[in-house]
Amino acid sequence: MKVAVIGGGPGGLYTAALLKRQDPGHRVTLWERNAPDDTFGFGVVLSDETLGGIESADPVVHRALSEEYVRWDDIDVVHRGRALTSGGHGFAALGRRRLLEILHERCRALGVTLHFSTEAPPAAELARSHDLVVAADGVRSRTRDAHRDVFRPTLTTHRCRYIWLAADFALDAFRFELAETEHGLMQLHGYPFSPHASTVIVEMREEVWRRAGLDRCDEDASIEQCGKYFADFLGGRPLRSNHSAWTAFRTVVNERWSHGNTVLLGDAAHTAHFSIGSGTKLAVEDALALTAHLADRPTVAEALAAYEAERGPVVASTQRAARASLEWFENLAVHVDQPPRRFAFNLLTRSRRVTHDNLRLRDADFVAAVEREAGIPPGTPPMFTPFRLRELTLRNRVVVSPMDMYSAVDGTPDDFHLVHLGARALGGAGLVMTEMVCVSPQGRITPGCTGLYAPEHEDAWRRVTDFVHTRAPGTAIGVQLGHSGRKGSTRLMWEGIDQPLPDGNWPLVAASPLPYRPGVNQIPKALTGPELAAIREQFVRSAQSAARVGFDLLELHCAHGYLLSGFLSPLSNRRDDAYGGDLEGRLRYPLEVFDAVRAVWPAERPMTVRISATDWAVGGTTADDAVAVARAFADHGADAIDVSTGQVVPDEQPAYGRSYQTPFADRIRHEVGVPVVAVGAISSWDDVNSLILAGRADLCALARPHLYDPNWTLHAAADQGYTGPGAPWPQPYRAGSRKPPTGRTV
Repeated sequence: MKVAVIGGGPGGLYTAALLKRQDPGHRVTLWERNAPDDTFGFGVVLSDETLGGIESADPVVHRALSEEYVRWDDIDVVHRGRALTSGGHGFAALGRRRLLEILHERCRALGVTLHFSTEAPPAAELARSHDLVVAADGVRSRTRDAHRDVFRPTLTTHRCRYIWLAADFALDAFRFELAETEHGLMQLHGYPFSPHASTVIVEMREEVWRRAGLDRCDEDASIEQCGKYFADFLGGRPLRSNHSAWTAFRTVVNERWSHGNTVLLGDAAHTAHFSIGSGTKLAVEDALALTAHLADRPTVAEALAAYEAERGPVVASTQRAARASLEWFENLAVHVDQPPRRFAFNLLTRSRRVTHDNLRLRDADFVAAVEREAGIPPGTPPMFTPFRLRELTLRNRVVVSPMDMYSAVDGTPDDFHLVHLGARALGGAGLVMTEMVCVSPQGRITPGCTGLYAPEHEDAWRRVTDFVHTRAPGTAIGVQLGHSGRKGSTRLMWEGIDQPLPDGNWPLVAASPLPYRPGVNQIPKALTGPELAAIREQFVRSAQSAARVGFDLLELHCAHGYLLSGFLSPLSNRRDDAYGGDLEGRLRYPLEVFDAVRAVWPAERPMTVRISATDWAVGGTTADDAVAVARAFADHGADAIDVSTGQVVPDEQPAYGRSYQTPFADRIRHEVGVPVVAVGAISSWDDVNSLILAGRADLCALARPHLYDPNWTLHAAADQGYTGPGAPWPQPYRAGSRKPPTGRTV
């Protein structure tokens, strides 16, 4: 093959070397616009997994790297002058300049043609004369920009500024340190890259950077200022730069990575925030995958498709973790007042890749110290500690999340609901929530939704609460009250979610006459003052029924685009009266309903509110709005906020991923000071332990895991060897409290 490589960073150089090593007959030419000894930044971090791939693909490069890199196991977190160390992590790093030198030497030895201080011809031109064009031309890739219509990139600039510096002494750990200045919080990320030098990255929010005057500082002045902010860390030793400049991190995502015989690699294809590792690691792994598929596949087109299919999910997962880490540091002020060990644990688990159980394997003593500081009894997983809301004490932190079952007849729950909720109550959760229980026939989502607006509904629900209280003592059962608003009169989920009924539709009402899906769902009627009052009274009557039925907790559903949520979102509330306009106006009706329900709900029983903390859509509810909404409900007496997201508009673009909604709950918990329920892709008991111990949530609501396994909580206890009061097995089930033996697998 005749191959052109655009960009002489580690990814481009390593791709060139691997291709030439695979087949000396390949003609590989690389262009780099900078001189061979030009480089930006200092150290790069490589994982053991990446080094293993390098060793398999090219032992010569691996040997050269092994002679250069430094290794360490510890992470130091310095919180208000106190250093806390966690071990067992395992890192390797070396200087970026030395890495490039090794790759230059390897390329020359293999016969790669290298052009330095030379702009590459445009990728489109190279593609006509080469079999393959590898665009490894960085975060500002000209190749990507020239073919935006094909690659369809999304570039997101984030809220912190950072500068890449170095210090001429070697740290013995990865180090995170804070400086609480008159301008705001600043953070330092440091790690060794040689026996005599360390990378030092100073980062802070944009507004802090400007208040400190760093936006007006040149390179030398920036170094001087950073040295003052982290004087204790430096101990009088200087920082140095290498063409260093303040920049804001930019996340690059591309819908496609290839165009004909041109392919993106490394930062041209994707970026991941430096706080979870190195972009060099991703670029090297790209090179390993690309060259392997080129060797295995009969055509370039098939190889490029296989490369993207392999790397795409891996990179997407890394970017989700990187975004979680990046946002944690953007919102550092939310966490800084935590106790030292909990703060350190929170920082270490911020990306959701390091978890409670994983960290315990790495450093059991550190995790035990965090648990002691948090007051968790020895031998008790954090998820099995009790939690109190008013006079209700939940025996553990697990909630069976509300899940619509679409199995009622005329609003009446039947034996299915008794078995469904009863089974999950027996399964060990601290709190079992009903599905959204509708306050009127017109307030149902579908004909299969349950209600609490007729005498027969009370009788049917009492069967459920009586069963839970008598046969699953210690389990609390809560009711979620709501009204469908503009999302009502639709088919059962499995018949077509959000699709209107083929016949028998009922009229819809909402904050504004805006259909959920224009041209699909009916246009709702905008509620008048008297109609608002009437629906408020329906909520009151349903709450009174719920109290008589014996529910332990009541949740007001103000999320997911249903009626009350429709008032909160600017995308669905276009009113020009007192119930619309700014956030105060949009909050007015949901708060009126809350106050009316709280007035009749027994004072000793807690009341929570579920909100959508973001609409995941331009112009919709933001995270800042969510804090204000949560604060308003808390001020009116909400005992906890159940923090969900989205489902308000059909064109939303959620950032799905592991525990992806948790950061919204975390922020509300710390800024408002109200207990929160975290929901959204929390799937393992390890996730629950991590969130609770880090202080990101007080309770965790899980839905699909409880559909898969009604005894999820009990099995979580068994898996962890826990037999305490947080997860008692029902007497008839105790013989099954140990995991059954399995057959031999080897």
